[in-house]
Amino acid sequence: MSEIKFDVINARVTFKNIPLHTLSRFRFKDLKVACETFKKIPGVAECIIIQTASRIEIFTVSNLETGDIPDGRRTEGKSLILNQMKETWQSLSELEQIDIDHFDQTLEVYKSTDVYLNLLKLACGLDSLVVGKEEILNEIKASLSQAKQINVSGLVLNKLFESVIRIATRVRDTTGISKDVISLGDVAVKIVDEKAGLDAKKRILLIGTGEPAAMVAKTLNKKGFVFDVTSKTIERSTGFSKILGGKPLAFDEVLSGLDKYDIIFVATTSDYFLITFDRIRLVMEEKKKGTLILDLSEPRTVDEGITTLPGIKLLFRDQISEIYEENVKARTGIVPAVEKIIDKEVPILVETMKRIYI
Repeated sequence: MSEIKFDVINARVTFKNIPLHTLSRFRFKDLKVACETFKKIPGVAECIIIQTASRIEIFTVSNLETGDIPDGRRTEGKSLILNQMKETWQSLSELEQIDIDHFDQTLEVYKSTDVYLNLLKLACGLDSLVVGKEEILNEIKASLSQAKQINVSGLVLNKLFESVIRIATRVRDTTGISKDVISLGDVAVKIVDEKAGLDAKKRILLIGTGEPAAMVAKTLNKKGFVFDVTSKTIERSTGFSKILGGKPLAFDEVLSGLDKYDIIFVATTSDYFLITFDRIRLVMEEKKKGTLILDLSEPRTVDEGITTLPGIKLLFRDQISEIYEENVKARTGIVPAVEKIIDKEVPILVETMKRIYI
């Protein structure tokens, strides 16, 4: 039995680095092809990719060797492999020149123990768009399963992911961080359903492409509702729709046809009113059916003056914030306990990974 020596690298781009509508350009159209292509990089022996609506993470094992003889090329090999990973990423995605020029600032790269720590935090729900959400753990499991099926993972990454999944499941059960998790989107869609009723016949519009809009889009998708999405530019709407659904439309086109919609979610970061009485008066004053608008933006981007138009009902974020913020507060109080457990588990995970033999 021989001890394995290896380098684990995690290269990632997430919603914390770039806007969601930009993240779409970093995505891989075919994960199977992407995994197989990264594995073909000289020196790379294994690969697993986690790709979700809010992140793309590549995990590789390189410089795989057995025995006790140190490899003097290991440091140089890491740099070469990382450069080839960047080139491969560019070849498999829709990166524009501006993305390539800023790739080094956008890309996060972790090695060894930091990879174990970050993957464990992700699996426990601390690094998600919605803290504690079970969805990311299921996506990690699915990524491992696919990697095994297409034979791109191996002894090292299988052991790492299986160990992390087992630990994260126990941490979630022990601390309750996954219990009754609701997102801003869940609350928003629920209150709109209660106030106006949501069904397949309703025309739904989502204005915005940031994180609050993403939460709304995820909930609408989960419930099977079709919706249109718009933003300041059609490029943002298109990028957002590629990863979070919705039919992208230009904002001016939406404004001129606003009377077509029954439900409008507004979730932007604009610092001025996007929807005002003067901008929508002509198109809305003859509308026969009512329209419910929920403005989730901070600060507000819908002028309250539009309520003088017939049939318009306007709700604001503060009317749902109590339910949402209480849920967030409850989970925030659990985070330190989860972090404490993770701090204890990481050294154990490091030792576990050291004891891999063939």
